[in-house]
Amino acid sequence: QVQLVESGGGLVQAGGSLRLSCAASGRTFNGYRIGWFRRPPGKEREFVAAIIWSGNSIYYADSVKGRFTISRDDAKNTVYLSMNSLKPEDTAVYYCAASSPELVDANINEYDYWGQGTQVTVSS
Repeated sequence: QVQLVESGGGLVQAGGSLRLSCAASGRTFNGYRIGWFRRPPGKEREFVAAIIWSGNSIYYADSVKGRFTISRDDAKNTVYLSMNSLKPEDTAVYYCAASSPELVDANINEYDYWGQGTQVTVSS
């Protein structure tokens, strides 16, 4: 079993940047897909981005393409979400999630392990 801890959220002005981190403990991410999801205020949780740990498959939601980048650090067993050109509509609680197999997937139901979430607030 893997435990996930997100960090890096905060308050930023529109147009600014933040980098979220998702650190794993209990086991390595090897063999897993890792996804970032978010829950905007009053809305359902939605897919943001996903990455395959041992390969180069990456997938983004259309709403964040060109602004967000998902990446990983093997040595730190950590996945990052770099967010640029932030907009007020990016305001949400951001969660990382993981599961096997190593196939990118935007379906929230395909992820077994979840972090506690980190708040991102973008002011206009």
